Amino acid sequence: MEESIKQIGQRLKGLREVLDIPAQEVADLCEITLDHYERIESGEADPGVYRLSRIAKRYGISLDVLMFGEEPRMSTYFVTRKDQGLSVNRRKDYKYQSLASGFRGRKADPFMVTVDPLPDGTNHSKNAHEGQEFDMVISGVLEITIGEKVLVLNPGDSIYFDSNNLHCMRAIGDQPCQFLCVVL
Repeated sequence: MEESIKQIGQRLKGLREVLDIPAQEVADLCEITLDHYERIESGEADPGVYRLSRIAKRYGISLDVLMFGEEPRMSTYFVTRKDQGLSVNRRKDYKYQSLASGFRGRKADPFMVTVDPLPDGTNHSKNAHEGQEFDMVISGVLEITIGEKVLVLNPGDSIYFDSNNLHCMRAIGDQPCQFLCVVL
């Protein structure tokens, strides 16, 4: 498992210990088994941004602190230069790059996301998280499934949806898909 996933697990465990939160409480919040949550803390399982977002909101901590280990510092503006956002490689086929990691008190979490194609018929597991989400395809072709509805988005297409609904995304074709994702 990648080093960034191990570091996220260490930060989750540290947060839980500092706030004296039982592991079962966090597992219940994430709607996973205690065993699965403990594998996340040990760096053996990917927590997923949706779970990290849920934990951050529940315990009043910045998503950036959980994902990147850094507290946002800017409150007037924050510039992210091309390809310079803090990144988390969740798997070899899914990469998040934060576009506002240094801004304190954000009302939204914008990411540039790159998804590599999966073998035909293969899909990421569906997830849900509190709030809403906006995605706009920059390059490649994105297949998004919300509930049972499957939609295909091409460059320039966008979607805004209630992210409490189970959803997943994948690049289709033989090229990666890059899209702007804003989680509200």
